[in-house]
Amino acid sequence: QVQVVESGGGLAQAGGSLRLSCTASGSIFSINAMGWYRQAPGKQRELVAAIISGGTTTYADSVKGRFTISRDNDKNTIYLQMNSLKSEDTAVYYCNADLKKIGSLNRSYSYWGQGTQVTVSS
Repeated sequence: QVQVVESGGGLAQAGGSLRLSCTASGSIFSINAMGWYRQAPGKQRELVAAIISGGTTTYADSVKGRFTISRDNDKNTIYLQMNSLKSEDTAVYYCNADLKKIGSLNRSYSYWGQGTQVTVSS
């Protein structure tokens, strides 16, 4: 069993900041990558930021320079520091973990969290 849980969402004003957290737990052998996605009403889910096991990060163009993804490997946790928030950032933010499970090391699995709402008001 693997669980992925996000926290830290809420309401912020335009120009403000929020920090999201995501922790993966359970029968995890190793984590290949973790990332943040978001989905606004009527829109497809999109990648916001991701970090792979080696530390390489990637960001959507719309958040570059404003958002920062980081990790705490010992805690299987990633963070998304969101600064200079815009109304366009309003969405449900989902955490994804790509990992190997104990007892099934020949393949990788992808798990999603339940999502956390981020609302940015003007």
